[in-house]
Amino acid sequence: MKIVRQKSDLRDLTHTWRRAGETIGVVPTMGALHAGHLSLVEAAKSRTDRVIVTLFVNPRQFNNPEDLAKYPRTEDSDAEKLAPFDVDVLYVPDPDQIYPDGFATTISVAGVTEGLCGATRPGHFDGVATVVTKLLLQTDADLAFFGEKDFQQLQVVRRLAADLDLKTRIVGCPTVREEDGLAMSSRNLRLGPDARDSAPVLHDILQSAAEALSRGAPTTDVLDDARSRLVAAGFTDVDYLDLCSDPDLTPMSAATGPGRLLLAAWLDGVRLIDNVAVQPTG
Repeated sequence: MKIVRQKSDLRDLTHTWRRAGETIGVVPTMGALHAGHLSLVEAAKSRTDRVIVTLFVNPRQFNNPEDLAKYPRTEDSDAEKLAPFDVDVLYVPDPDQIYPDGFATTISVAGVTEGLCGATRPGHFDGVATVVTKLLLQTDADLAFFGEKDFQQLQVVRRLAADLDLKTRIVGCPTVREEDGLAMSSRNLRLGPDARDSAPVLHDILQSAAEALSRGAPTTDVLDDARSRLVAAGFTDVDYLDLCSDPDLTPMSAATGPGRLLLAAWLDGVRLIDNVAVQPTG
């Protein structure tokens, strides 16, 4: 696996692969890799000839400077985790390769960004959309792999790729969970022992609420009960707990079609997100 930091060096490699008729897959990350990321790498390996994993902690998608400062930087251990997967390139761009002096362009996606994390983290998805667009162009990828845990982000990336006529096809991959059901996330490392023990109840509550909604239970009652259960379990704030249509994330008053129940809540000073599918039965 080559570690590349300059886009010119990366393009030398991708041009060589293109001349050989090879396809390229990319897994964009901010590092602190876990089994969820590695499942995306496995998916990329199974569907493309060459695989690039990107590692860039993107300052433009952080609303809180403290959150950015706390975000783990673990390049060496990330490279070790990738070694068994025979990845072709770990692209760790220097900051000026993404945001050179005078950089003045922002990609802003409407619609799917307007609720959920878009409402509670102003500007977050502008930062995501801008850096992902740059990474897709720099890597010249045919396929890009994103996890469904960040479901709103996945829809944002799909929208920008379609709207900007990017050649890269966006592939969503299932959420990977710990044995106790907690969705894998680099943020989980920041939970204290007691909070980590409590955290799996988030998915349990989300799953039971989704099942109730699928059976036709009143949405307001189900969501109010779920919020109360979260608070009782030690979650200090619930940023949102919303039923939305899949894939356009329009708010739904009842589970009348394919939907997602999406949640962001705080535990031990850590913001956790998760989502589950809601499909009406009967």
